Amino acid sequence: MASVTRAPASWALDSTDEHTTQALGQALAQSIAALDRGPVLITLSGALGAGKTTLVRAILGALGHVGPVPSPSYTLLEQYEAGGWSVAHLDCYRLRDATELENLGVRELLAGRRLLLVEWPENVAGGLPVADLAIEITVSGALTGCARQTGLHARSQAGEQLLAAVAQRMPATS
Repeated sequence: MASVTRAPASWALDSTDEHTTQALGQALAQSIAALDRGPVLITLSGALGAGKTTLVRAILGALGHVGPVPSPSYTLLEQYEAGGWSVAHLDCYRLRDATELENLGVRELLAGRRLLLVEWPENVAGGLPVADLAIEITVSGALTGCARQTGLHARSQAGEQLLAAVAQRMPATS
């Protein structure tokens, strides 16, 4: 019997304005909150200033976190409790390879009802399991007055559930 390979589910939207990024964060948070299991791994890729941390702030705010959400560029890891989830926000920009993840306790961050949001996952290739949802933010033009496109790519069954739920919660834009 021949095996069938199915392309991962993907969805994209124009996220040039911050309102769309906020709406996407809210849709993601509502979709995450509806999941009955964890852990969930979401990676965020894009150029410096593309809006990765802005999207994480929107997700955390929509999950119910009150307070600042600093970029973990220097601390590498920030942790929160929000919406019944233990949330870890990891920034791998300054990491050089996957071995540095062990010092951050990434295995423990991927257990139980946890949400792990990872910026710059490409810097630690091979050090993380396959993401449930991979988010890519592309920027065309200068960062000020630029156009942004956000692509969401499901890489697991949970990712497909998230993607379908987000697509239903967001207005059709692409």
